[in-house]
Amino acid sequence: MNGPKLGRTQRQHVITKLLAAHRVTSQEQLVDLLLAEGVTSTQATVSRDLVDLGAIKVRTGDGESAYAIPELPHDQRAPDDHLRRVFGDWVVEVAATDTLVVLRTPPGSAHVVGSALDRADLPEVAGTVAGDDTLFIVVCDPDRPATGPSGALADRLRELAGLTPSRDER
Repeated sequence: MNGPKLGRTQRQHVITKLLAAHRVTSQEQLVDLLLAEGVTSTQATVSRDLVDLGAIKVRTGDGESAYAIPELPHDQRAPDDHLRRVFGDWVVEVAATDTLVVLRTPPGSAHVVGSALDRADLPEVAGTVAGDDTLFIVVCDPDRPATGPSGALADRLRELAGLTPSRDER
């Protein structure tokens, strides 16, 4: 089945949606996913689109590499299921201090988690700072620290990642 040839912007929009919905490990897989959506494209075109979109390959929690787009427009909020998938794939550890939550990821993945968290627009998150494999989350209200009674943020993020609290935090 041959699908329509979409313009670059339209095709890249479809690619962005596919990368958010699927763990895409190769350009060939992305060509097949596009075709399943009715969009005909070549591997060379998909390769250029991935460069244009700023897509990078990151290691997932199981060590496999998959394409991800680190920055999406800030007016797109990440629904909980997307946040759960991103955290489940890339967050390996959650720690908390009084006003910070610290997430650890595989190398090269912290910015993907940070972008998803920023788009989620959680009211208790003032902002995030991502390095290579570490993400700092600044808690909005210093009177409600990330640990103790309002450690709900750290607990919620652990739950999204499918992690259990450490002994020190139980």
